[in-house]
Amino acid sequence: MSSRAYEFTWDIIGDIHEGRPNLGDQVNIILYRMMQYTFRDIAEQRYGKEVCDSLFYDAGYLAGKFFFEQYLKEFKDLPLNNFVAELQRILKELGVGILRVEKAIPETGEFVLTVSEDLDCSGLPDLGIEVCNYDEGFIAGIFEKFTGKNFKAKEVDCWCTGDRTCRFEVNQT
Repeated sequence: MSSRAYEFTWDIIGDIHEGRPNLGDQVNIILYRMMQYTFRDIAEQRYGKEVCDSLFYDAGYLAGKFFFEQYLKEFKDLPLNNFVAELQRILKELGVGILRVEKAIPETGEFVLTVSEDLDCSGLPDLGIEVCNYDEGFIAGIFEKFTGKNFKAKEVDCWCTGDRTCRFEVNQT
């Protein structure tokens, strides 16, 4: 057993149905965003924007790998287009966003993805900066688990920069 208090495993999510028999697994997006953006505020105050963004990327990356194991592992051997169809379905069902692939060159590991109605930022004011660092890491973690290769994802368009969809360049490293 680890001596760390918060080491992530899927077990730490708990048994939602036992713990919330009346409320279940649904929560208002306002509360999700309030938690995310208060964490971001405190992290930026204490450590600066660069470290804050890096923490959120790394957390998303870890989450993407665990998400793959929990929701996508059974689709690992599918062709890329079939895997993406399953990923799109699951992300939509869970209310994360609507994923689209704009560009896919599997041979070179180059992809461009969009996520509309993004959980993290759709509807936020124009802040003049991309804010989906968690999503960047989440996407990279999923791609790594699916392919067995290292990936980096970078948001290039964001609702918070005036765009109406989040666009990510995903590249094998």
